[in-house]
Amino acid sequence: MSGFTDIPKSESEPPIPSHHCLFDVLRRFVFSVRSLHRVNSVLSMCTFKEETGSVCMDSNKLGIGSRDAISCLPQEVLGEILSLLPTKLAASTSLLSKKWRHVFRLVHTLDFDDIDFLQPELGKEEWPVIRESFRRFVDRTLALQRGSSINKFSLTYQVANNSDAVYMRRWICNVVERCVLEVDLRVMPGRNWAWLDPLDVDDVHGKCLLPGHLFRSKTLVKLSLGTNTNIGKLPPDVSLPALKSLSIDSIVFAYKDLCDVLLPGCPMLDELTVRHENDLNELYTYSISSQSIKKLKVYYDSKYRNDYMSFDAPSLVSLDYTDYALYKYPLANFESLLEAKLNLCYSENIKRPDITGLIIGISNVQTLHLCGGSVDVISRCVKHGLVLPVFKNLLNLSFATGNKKGWKLLPCLLKQSPQVETLIIKGNDGDTCDVTIGLLQVKVLDVLGYKGTAKEFEHLKSLLGGIVECIEKMRVEFQEYMWWWMMTLLLKPVGI
Repeated sequence: MSGFTDIPKSESEPPIPSHHCLFDVLRRFVFSVRSLHRVNSVLSMCTFKEETGSVCMDSNKLGIGSRDAISCLPQEVLGEILSLLPTKLAASTSLLSKKWRHVFRLVHTLDFDDIDFLQPELGKEEWPVIRESFRRFVDRTLALQRGSSINKFSLTYQVANNSDAVYMRRWICNVVERCVLEVDLRVMPGRNWAWLDPLDVDDVHGKCLLPGHLFRSKTLVKLSLGTNTNIGKLPPDVSLPALKSLSIDSIVFAYKDLCDVLLPGCPMLDELTVRHENDLNELYTYSISSQSIKKLKVYYDSKYRNDYMSFDAPSLVSLDYTDYALYKYPLANFESLLEAKLNLCYSENIKRPDITGLIIGISNVQTLHLCGGSVDVISRCVKHGLVLPVFKNLLNLSFATGNKKGWKLLPCLLKQSPQVETLIIKGNDGDTCDVTIGLLQVKVLDVLGYKGTAKEFEHLKSLLGGIVECIEKMRVEFQEYMWWWMMTLLLKPVGI
Protein backbone atom coordinates (compact mmCIF):
# COMPACT_ATOMS: atom_id res chain seq x y z
CA MET A 1 0.00 0.00 0.00
CA SER A 2 1.14 3.53 -0.70
CA GLY A 3 0.01 5.17 2.52
CA PHE A 4 -3.14 6.76 1.10
CA THR A 5 -6.55 5.66 2.29
CA ASP A 6 -8.58 4.16 -0.55
CA ILE A 7 -12.12 5.40 0.05
CA PRO A 8 -14.63 2.65 -0.77
CA LYS A 9 -16.42 3.12 -4.07
CA SER A 10 -19.54 1.14 -3.25
CA GLU A 11 -22.19 1.79 -0.63
CA SER A 12 -21.69 -1.65 0.93
CA GLU A 13 -20.69 -1.59 4.57
CA PRO A 14 -16.93 -1.99 5.05
CA PRO A 15 -15.60 -3.59 8.22
CA ILE A 16 -15.89 -1.08 11.02
CA PRO A 17 -12.50 -0.36 12.60
CA SER A 18 -11.89 0.41 16.25
CA HIS A 19 -13.08 3.77 17.61
CA HIS A 20 -9.73 4.24 19.31
CA CYS A 21 -8.26 6.31 16.47
CA LEU A 22 -11.37 8.47 16.16
CA PHE A 23 -11.60 8.93 19.91
CA ASP A 24 -8.02 10.20 19.92
CA VAL A 25 -8.89 12.56 17.05
CA LEU A 26 -11.81 13.99 19.01
CA ARG A 27 -9.69 14.40 22.12
CA ARG A 28 -7.06 16.33 20.17
CA PHE A 29 -9.76 18.52 18.76
CA VAL A 30 -11.06 19.32 22.22
CA PHE A 31 -7.63 20.46 23.37
CA SER A 32 -7.26 22.74 20.35
CA VAL A 33 -10.79 24.18 20.28
CA ARG A 34 -11.71 25.06 23.84
CA SER A 35 -14.67 27.14 22.73
CA LEU A 36 -16.76 24.08 21.85
CA HIS A 37 -17.98 23.42 25.38
CA ARG A 38 -20.56 20.99 24.16
CA VAL A 39 -17.89 18.68 22.73
CA ASN A 40 -15.87 18.97 25.93
CA SER A 41 -18.83 18.08 28.11
CA VAL A 42 -19.72 15.08 25.99
CA LEU A 43 -16.19 13.72 25.77
CA SER A 44 -15.67 14.16 29.50
CA MET A 45 -18.24 11.42 29.96
CA CYS A 46 -16.33 9.03 27.67
CA THR A 47 -14.03 6.24 28.81
CA PHE A 48 -11.86 4.20 26.52
CA LYS A 49 -11.43 0.53 27.24
CA GLU A 50 -7.95 -0.46 26.09
CA GLU A 51 -8.65 -4.17 26.21
CA THR A 52 -11.70 -4.00 23.94
CA GLY A 53 -10.84 -0.94 21.87
CA SER A 54 -14.23 0.64 22.46
CA VAL A 55 -15.61 3.94 23.68
CA CYS A 56 -18.10 3.86 26.56
CA MET A 57 -20.34 6.49 28.13
CA ASP A 58 -21.66 7.00 31.59
CA SER A 59 -25.30 6.38 30.73
CA ASN A 60 -26.41 7.79 34.08
CA LYS A 61 -24.89 11.17 33.19
CA LEU A 62 -26.32 11.27 29.68
CA GLY A 63 -29.51 9.36 30.17
CA ILE A 64 -29.19 7.79 26.73
CA GLY A 65 -28.75 4.14 27.59
CA SER A 66 -25.77 2.40 26.01
CA ARG A 67 -25.23 4.67 23.01
CA ASP A 68 -21.57 5.65 22.57
CA ALA A 69 -20.34 9.21 23.00
CA ILE A 70 -19.45 9.73 19.35
CA SER A 71 -22.96 8.89 18.23
CA CYS A 72 -24.27 11.67 20.47
CA LEU A 73 -22.47 14.43 18.63
CA PRO A 74 -24.50 16.24 15.95
CA GLN A 75 -23.25 15.64 12.43
CA GLU A 76 -22.63 19.37 12.00
CA VAL A 77 -20.23 19.32 14.99
CA LEU A 78 -18.45 16.24 13.63
CA GLY A 79 -18.14 17.94 10.27
CA GLU A 80 -16.49 20.95 11.92
CA ILE A 81 -14.10 18.66 13.77
CA LEU A 82 -13.07 16.78 10.65
CA SER A 83 -12.58 20.06 8.78
CA LEU A 84 -9.81 20.97 11.24
CA LEU A 85 -7.93 17.72 10.64
CA PRO A 86 -5.59 16.76 7.78
CA THR A 87 -7.75 15.66 4.88
CA LYS A 88 -6.14 12.22 4.71
CA LEU A 89 -7.04 11.55 8.34
CA ALA A 90 -10.52 13.01 8.00
CA ALA A 91 -11.21 10.90 4.91
CA SER A 92 -10.24 7.72 6.78
CA THR A 93 -13.31 8.14 9.02
CA SER A 94 -15.50 7.29 6.01
CA LEU A 95 -14.41 3.67 6.55
CA LEU A 96 -16.25 3.50 9.87
CA SER A 97 -19.80 3.25 8.57
CA LYS A 98 -22.34 4.76 6.18
CA LYS A 99 -23.04 7.45 8.76
CA TRP A 100 -19.42 8.58 8.73
CA ARG A 101 -19.46 8.62 4.95
CA HIS A 102 -22.29 11.14 5.20
CA VAL A 103 -20.42 13.09 7.89
CA PHE A 104 -17.39 13.45 5.64
CA ARG A 105 -19.58 15.20 3.09
CA LEU A 106 -19.90 18.02 5.63
CA VAL A 107 -16.15 18.64 5.66
CA HIS A 108 -15.65 22.11 4.18
CA THR A 109 -11.82 22.31 4.18
CA LEU A 110 -9.70 20.10 1.92
CA ASP A 111 -5.90 20.09 1.88
CA PHE A 112 -4.04 17.82 -0.56
CA ASP A 113 -0.23 17.70 -0.50
CA ASP A 114 1.76 15.26 -2.60
CA ILE A 115 5.21 16.29 -1.34
CA ASP A 116 5.24 13.95 1.67
CA PHE A 117 4.52 10.98 -0.58
CA LEU A 118 6.89 11.62 -3.47
CA GLN A 119 10.01 10.39 -1.68
CA PRO A 120 9.33 6.67 -1.18
CA GLU A 121 11.38 4.80 1.36
CA LEU A 122 13.59 1.92 0.37
CA GLY A 123 11.51 -1.12 -0.49
CA LYS A 124 8.29 0.84 -1.01
CA GLU A 125 6.56 1.68 -4.28
CA GLU A 126 8.34 3.80 -6.83
CA TRP A 127 7.55 7.45 -7.49
CA PRO A 128 5.00 6.84 -10.35
CA VAL A 129 3.04 4.34 -8.27
CA ILE A 130 2.78 6.68 -5.30
CA ARG A 131 1.84 9.54 -7.59
CA GLU A 132 -0.98 7.52 -9.12
CA SER A 133 -2.18 6.61 -5.64
CA PHE A 134 -2.27 10.32 -4.75
CA ARG A 135 -4.37 11.05 -7.82
CA ARG A 136 -6.85 8.30 -6.94
CA PHE A 137 -7.05 9.60 -3.40
CA VAL A 138 -7.93 13.12 -4.53
CA ASP A 139 -10.43 11.86 -7.11
CA ARG A 140 -12.24 9.62 -4.65
CA THR A 141 -12.23 12.19 -1.88
CA LEU A 142 -13.85 14.78 -4.12
CA ALA A 143 -16.33 12.19 -5.43
CA LEU A 144 -17.26 11.11 -1.91
CA GLN A 145 -18.44 14.61 -1.04
CA ARG A 146 -20.91 14.56 -3.94
CA GLY A 147 -20.85 18.24 -4.73
CA SER A 148 -21.28 19.60 -1.20
CA SER A 149 -20.16 23.19 -0.64
CA ILE A 150 -16.56 23.85 0.31
CA ASN A 151 -14.90 26.78 2.05
CA LYS A 152 -11.20 26.17 1.41
CA PHE A 153 -9.28 24.05 -1.06
CA SER A 154 -5.47 23.70 -0.81
CA LEU A 155 -3.35 21.78 -3.29
CA THR A 156 0.40 21.23 -3.36
CA TYR A 157 1.18 19.37 -6.56
CA GLN A 158 4.15 18.79 -8.84
CA VAL A 159 3.27 19.15 -12.51
CA ALA A 160 5.69 17.44 -14.87
CA ASN A 161 3.59 16.83 -17.97
CA ASN A 162 0.21 17.41 -19.57
CA SER A 163 -1.31 14.42 -17.80
CA ASP A 164 -0.53 16.03 -14.44
CA ALA A 165 -2.09 19.26 -15.67
CA VAL A 166 -5.29 17.46 -16.71
CA TYR A 167 -5.77 16.05 -13.22
CA MET A 168 -5.05 19.37 -11.58
CA ARG A 169 -7.48 21.26 -13.80
CA ARG A 170 -10.23 18.73 -13.11
CA TRP A 171 -9.79 19.08 -9.34
CA ILE A 172 -9.82 22.87 -9.49
CA CYS A 173 -12.93 22.92 -11.67
CA ASN A 174 -14.63 20.57 -9.23
CA VAL A 175 -14.22 22.90 -6.24
CA VAL A 176 -15.03 26.03 -8.26
CA GLU A 177 -18.33 24.47 -9.26
CA ARG A 178 -18.98 23.84 -5.55
CA CYS A 179 -18.74 27.58 -4.80
CA VAL A 180 -15.35 27.44 -3.07
CA LEU A 181 -14.42 30.54 -1.05
CA GLU A 182 -10.64 30.13 -0.72
CA VAL A 183 -8.12 28.44 -3.03
CA ASP A 184 -4.44 27.94 -2.22
CA LEU A 185 -2.44 26.41 -5.08
CA ARG A 186 1.23 25.44 -4.78
CA VAL A 187 1.92 24.13 -8.26
CA MET A 188 5.56 23.28 -8.70
CA PRO A 189 7.56 22.03 -11.67
CA GLY A 190 8.02 18.30 -11.57
CA ARG A 191 10.63 16.11 -13.13
CA ASN A 192 11.73 16.87 -16.70
CA TRP A 193 10.02 20.27 -16.78
CA ALA A 194 11.99 23.50 -16.97
CA TRP A 195 9.72 25.60 -14.78
CA LEU A 196 10.18 28.81 -16.75
CA ASP A 197 8.73 27.12 -19.86
CA PRO A 198 4.94 26.70 -20.06
CA LEU A 199 3.46 23.27 -20.69
CA ASP A 200 1.78 22.41 -23.94
CA VAL A 201 -1.72 23.82 -24.22
CA ASP A 202 -5.06 22.39 -25.29
CA ASP A 203 -8.21 23.65 -27.00
CA VAL A 204 -10.19 23.92 -23.75
CA HIS A 205 -7.77 25.85 -21.55
CA GLY A 206 -5.86 27.73 -24.23
CA LYS A 207 -2.42 28.91 -23.21
CA CYS A 208 -3.05 28.92 -19.45
CA LEU A 209 -1.82 26.15 -17.15
CA LEU A 210 -4.75 26.74 -14.77
CA PRO A 211 -8.38 26.24 -15.82
CA GLY A 212 -10.35 29.28 -16.96
CA HIS A 213 -13.12 28.39 -14.49
CA LEU A 214 -10.84 29.47 -11.67
CA PHE A 215 -10.62 33.00 -13.06
CA ARG A 216 -14.40 33.26 -13.51
CA SER A 217 -15.48 32.19 -10.05
CA LYS A 218 -18.33 34.23 -8.60
CA THR A 219 -17.71 33.09 -5.01
CA LEU A 220 -13.92 33.06 -4.64
CA VAL A 221 -12.82 35.43 -1.84
CA LYS A 222 -9.14 34.49 -1.38
CA LEU A 223 -6.69 33.18 -3.97
CA SER A 224 -3.04 32.16 -3.45
CA LEU A 225 -0.87 31.12 -6.40
CA GLY A 226 2.63 29.65 -6.22
CA THR A 227 5.40 28.59 -6.63
CA ASN A 228 8.14 28.95 -9.29
CA THR A 229 5.69 28.24 -12.08
CA ASN A 230 4.87 29.71 -15.46
CA ILE A 231 1.08 29.64 -15.79
CA GLY A 232 1.14 31.05 -19.31
CA LYS A 233 -1.46 33.34 -20.86
CA LEU A 234 -4.49 34.23 -18.73
CA PRO A 235 -7.95 34.05 -20.32
CA PRO A 236 -9.06 37.50 -21.47
CA ASP A 237 -12.38 37.33 -19.61
CA VAL A 238 -11.07 37.22 -16.02
CA SER A 239 -13.93 38.03 -13.65
CA LEU A 240 -13.56 37.53 -9.90
CA PRO A 241 -16.22 39.85 -8.47
CA ALA A 242 -15.94 38.58 -4.88
CA LEU A 243 -12.15 38.29 -4.58
CA LYS A 244 -10.76 40.21 -1.59
CA SER A 245 -7.25 38.78 -1.18
CA LEU A 246 -4.71 37.76 -3.84
CA SER A 247 -1.24 36.32 -3.14
CA ILE A 248 1.29 35.60 -5.90
CA ASP A 249 4.54 33.79 -5.10
CA SER A 250 7.10 33.45 -7.91
CA ILE A 251 4.52 33.08 -10.67
CA VAL A 252 5.33 33.96 -14.26
CA PHE A 253 2.51 35.60 -16.21
CA ALA A 254 2.43 36.50 -19.86
CA TYR A 255 3.55 40.07 -20.55
CA LYS A 256 1.47 42.58 -18.54
CA ASP A 257 -1.20 39.98 -17.73
CA LEU A 258 -1.08 40.73 -14.02
CA CYS A 259 -1.91 44.44 -14.34
CA ASP A 260 -3.83 44.43 -17.61
CA VAL A 261 -5.91 41.27 -17.20
CA LEU A 262 -5.95 39.80 -13.68
CA LEU A 263 -6.14 42.89 -11.44
CA PRO A 264 -8.80 44.69 -13.54
CA GLY A 265 -10.92 41.56 -13.20
CA CYS A 266 -10.90 41.87 -9.39
CA PRO A 267 -12.96 45.01 -8.64
CA MET A 268 -13.33 44.24 -4.91
CA LEU A 269 -9.69 43.32 -4.22
CA ASP A 270 -8.45 44.64 -0.85
CA GLU A 271 -5.13 42.85 -0.27
CA LEU A 272 -2.40 42.04 -2.77
CA THR A 273 0.89 40.24 -2.07
CA VAL A 274 3.52 39.80 -4.79
CA ARG A 275 6.66 37.87 -3.91
CA HIS A 276 9.63 36.83 -6.06
CA GLU A 277 12.95 35.37 -4.94
CA ASN A 278 14.84 34.74 -8.13
CA ASP A 279 17.40 36.54 -10.27
CA LEU A 280 15.50 35.97 -13.52
CA ASN A 281 14.04 39.25 -14.73
CA GLU A 282 11.28 37.39 -16.58
CA LEU A 283 9.57 36.86 -13.23
CA TYR A 284 9.13 40.40 -12.14
CA THR A 285 6.19 42.70 -12.57
CA TYR A 286 7.38 46.25 -13.09
CA SER A 287 4.02 47.90 -12.61
CA ILE A 288 1.24 47.33 -10.10
CA SER A 289 -2.03 49.09 -10.81
CA SER A 290 -5.30 48.66 -8.96
CA GLN A 291 -8.01 51.11 -8.04
CA SER A 292 -9.33 49.03 -5.14
CA ILE A 293 -6.44 47.52 -3.15
CA LYS A 294 -5.95 48.87 0.36
CA LYS A 295 -3.06 46.71 1.52
CA LEU A 296 -0.04 45.92 -0.67
CA LYS A 297 3.01 43.82 0.12
CA VAL A 298 5.80 43.52 -2.45
CA TYR A 299 8.88 41.40 -1.79
CA TYR A 300 11.44 41.34 -4.61
CA ASP A 301 14.88 39.82 -4.13
CA SER A 302 17.00 40.26 -7.24
CA LYS A 303 20.04 42.51 -7.30
CA TYR A 304 20.19 42.18 -11.08
CA ARG A 305 16.99 44.17 -11.63
CA ASN A 306 17.94 47.57 -12.95
CA ASP A 307 14.84 49.05 -14.50
CA TYR A 308 11.93 50.74 -12.80
CA MET A 309 8.91 50.15 -10.60
CA SER A 310 5.57 51.92 -10.86
CA PHE A 311 2.63 51.95 -8.46
CA ASP A 312 -0.86 53.21 -9.23
CA ALA A 313 -2.96 52.46 -6.16
CA PRO A 314 -5.02 55.51 -5.15
CA SER A 315 -7.00 53.58 -2.50
CA LEU A 316 -3.96 52.02 -0.84
CA VAL A 317 -3.77 52.46 2.94
CA SER A 318 -0.82 50.22 3.87
CA LEU A 319 2.38 49.56 1.87
CA ASP A 320 5.14 47.06 2.70
CA TYR A 321 7.83 47.24 0.01
CA THR A 322 11.07 45.24 -0.06
CA ASP A 323 13.37 45.56 -3.05
CA TYR A 324 16.72 46.73 -4.34
CA ALA A 325 16.66 50.45 -5.08
CA LEU A 326 16.05 50.92 -8.81
CA TYR A 327 17.00 53.52 -11.39
CA LYS A 328 13.64 55.24 -11.21
CA TYR A 329 10.10 55.18 -9.89
CA PRO A 330 8.15 57.06 -12.58
CA LEU A 331 4.78 56.67 -10.84
CA ALA A 332 3.90 56.25 -7.17
CA ASN A 333 0.24 57.16 -6.81
CA PHE A 334 -0.63 56.63 -3.13
CA GLU A 335 -3.31 59.22 -2.49
CA SER A 336 -4.81 57.45 0.54
CA LEU A 337 -1.66 55.96 2.06
CA LEU A 338 -1.47 56.05 5.87
CA GLU A 339 1.36 53.63 6.65
CA ALA A 340 4.48 52.63 4.72
CA LYS A 341 7.31 50.24 5.46
CA LEU A 342 10.35 50.52 3.20
CA ASN A 343 13.07 47.91 3.15
CA LEU A 344 15.32 49.00 0.28
CA CYS A 345 18.80 47.70 -0.35
CA TYR A 346 21.66 49.19 -2.31
CA SER A 347 22.94 47.13 -5.25
CA GLU A 348 26.37 47.49 -6.82
CA ASN A 349 24.68 47.01 -10.19
CA ILE A 350 22.81 50.31 -9.76
CA LYS A 351 25.35 52.96 -8.84
CA ARG A 352 22.94 55.89 -8.81
CA PRO A 353 19.39 54.79 -7.93
CA ASP A 354 16.73 57.46 -8.11
CA ILE A 355 14.01 57.00 -5.49
CA THR A 356 12.61 60.53 -5.78
CA GLY A 357 9.26 59.38 -7.14
CA LEU A 358 8.84 56.77 -4.43
CA ILE A 359 9.70 59.14 -1.54
CA ILE A 360 7.36 61.83 -2.84
CA GLY A 361 4.64 59.22 -3.30
CA ILE A 362 4.73 58.16 0.36
CA SER A 363 5.16 61.67 1.80
CA ASN A 364 1.54 61.87 2.99
CA VAL A 365 1.78 58.91 5.39
CA GLN A 366 1.08 59.10 9.11
CA THR A 367 3.36 56.18 10.02
CA LEU A 368 6.69 55.45 8.35
CA HIS A 369 9.03 52.52 9.00
CA LEU A 370 12.53 52.83 7.56
CA CYS A 371 14.75 49.75 7.83
CA GLY A 372 18.52 50.07 7.93
CA GLY A 373 18.93 49.44 4.22
CA SER A 374 16.36 52.10 3.37
CA VAL A 375 18.14 54.68 5.53
CA ASP A 376 21.40 53.88 3.76
CA VAL A 377 19.80 54.22 0.30
CA ILE A 378 18.07 57.50 1.17
CA SER A 379 21.34 58.87 2.58
CA ARG A 380 23.15 58.03 -0.65
CA CYS A 381 20.41 59.64 -2.73
CA VAL A 382 20.43 62.80 -0.58
CA LYS A 383 24.16 63.03 -1.15
CA HIS A 384 23.53 62.90 -4.90
CA GLY A 385 20.83 65.56 -4.93
CA LEU A 386 17.61 64.08 -3.52
CA VAL A 387 15.54 66.78 -1.81
CA LEU A 388 13.42 65.34 0.97
CA PRO A 389 9.76 66.38 0.69
CA VAL A 390 7.76 67.64 3.65
CA PHE A 391 6.03 64.80 5.50
CA LYS A 392 3.22 67.02 6.70
CA ASN A 393 1.07 64.20 8.14
CA LEU A 394 3.80 62.06 9.68
CA LEU A 395 3.11 61.28 13.34
CA ASN A 396 5.10 58.07 13.92
CA LEU A 397 8.61 57.46 12.61
CA SER A 398 10.57 54.22 13.00
CA PHE A 399 14.23 54.71 12.10
CA ALA A 400 16.90 51.99 12.01
CA THR A 401 20.55 52.50 11.15
CA GLY A 402 24.00 51.44 12.20
CA ASN A 403 26.28 53.94 10.48
CA LYS A 404 27.16 57.62 10.60
CA LYS A 405 25.44 58.46 7.32
CA GLY A 406 22.19 57.17 8.71
CA TRP A 407 22.38 59.15 11.94
CA LYS A 408 23.13 62.30 9.98
CA LEU A 409 19.95 61.74 8.00
CA LEU A 410 17.71 61.58 11.08
CA PRO A 411 17.69 65.30 12.01
CA CYS A 412 17.14 66.20 8.33
CA LEU A 413 14.18 63.88 8.18
CA LEU A 414 12.71 65.21 11.41
CA LYS A 415 13.09 68.75 10.15
CA GLN A 416 10.87 67.81 7.20
CA SER A 417 8.34 66.15 9.54
CA PRO A 418 6.92 68.90 11.74
CA GLN A 419 4.13 66.76 13.22
CA VAL A 420 6.17 63.78 14.43
CA GLU A 421 5.22 62.81 17.98
CA THR A 422 6.60 59.26 18.30
CA LEU A 423 10.15 58.36 17.31
CA ILE A 424 11.47 54.78 17.36
CA ILE A 425 15.21 54.34 16.88
CA LYS A 426 17.21 51.16 16.47
CA GLY A 427 20.89 50.53 15.79
CA ASN A 428 22.32 52.65 18.55
CA ASP A 429 25.19 50.19 19.00
CA GLY A 430 26.60 50.72 15.49
CA ASP A 431 28.81 53.47 14.11
CA THR A 432 27.64 56.76 15.55
CA CYS A 433 28.39 60.45 15.24
CA ASP A 434 27.67 63.62 17.17
CA VAL A 435 24.15 64.39 15.98
CA THR A 436 21.49 66.14 18.00
CA ILE A 437 17.81 65.88 17.15
CA GLY A 438 17.42 69.49 18.21
CA LEU A 439 13.64 69.56 17.79
CA LEU A 440 10.99 69.73 20.47
CA GLN A 441 8.03 68.05 18.76
CA VAL A 442 8.95 64.46 19.75
CA LYS A 443 6.81 63.42 22.73
CA VAL A 444 7.45 59.67 22.83
CA LEU A 445 10.86 58.09 22.26
CA ASP A 446 11.38 54.34 21.90
CA VAL A 447 14.92 52.95 21.89
CA LEU A 448 15.06 49.37 20.62
CA GLY A 449 17.89 46.88 20.91
CA TYR A 450 19.70 48.78 23.69
CA LYS A 451 22.62 46.71 25.02
CA GLY A 452 23.87 49.06 27.69
CA THR A 453 27.34 49.80 26.40
CA ALA A 454 29.04 53.07 27.27
CA LYS A 455 29.19 53.94 23.58
CA GLU A 456 25.43 53.56 23.25
CA PHE A 457 24.79 55.64 26.33
CA GLU A 458 27.01 58.50 25.18
CA HIS A 459 25.46 58.47 21.73
CA LEU A 460 21.96 58.52 23.15
CA LYS A 461 22.79 61.50 25.35
CA SER A 462 24.32 63.30 22.37
CA LEU A 463 21.32 62.48 20.21
CA LEU A 464 18.84 63.85 22.70
CA GLY A 465 20.91 66.93 23.47
CA GLY A 466 18.98 69.39 25.59
CA ILE A 467 15.48 68.16 24.80
CA VAL A 468 15.26 65.38 27.39
CA GLU A 469 12.92 67.44 29.57
CA CYS A 470 10.52 67.89 26.63
CA ILE A 471 9.98 64.18 26.04
CA GLU A 472 6.84 63.02 27.79
CA LYS A 473 7.59 59.30 27.65
CA MET A 474 10.67 57.21 26.97
CA ARG A 475 10.61 53.46 26.50
CA VAL A 476 13.83 51.48 26.27
CA GLU A 477 14.12 47.86 25.20
CA PHE A 478 17.03 46.29 27.08
CA GLN A 479 18.16 43.15 28.88
CA GLU A 480 16.36 42.33 32.12
CA TYR A 481 19.57 42.27 34.17
CA MET A 482 20.28 45.87 33.12
CA TRP A 483 17.00 47.20 34.48
CA TRP A 484 18.26 49.05 37.55
CA TRP A 485 21.30 50.40 35.75
CA MET A 486 19.13 51.83 32.99
CA MET A 487 16.68 53.37 35.42
CA THR A 488 19.48 55.12 37.25
CA LEU A 489 21.49 56.42 34.32
CA LEU A 490 18.91 57.14 31.66
CA LEU A 491 15.34 57.40 32.86
CA LYS A 492 15.91 59.46 36.01
CA PRO A 493 16.68 62.74 34.17
CA VAL A 494 13.40 62.39 32.28
CA GLY A 495 11.47 62.36 35.51
CA ILE A 496 9.97 58.88 35.07
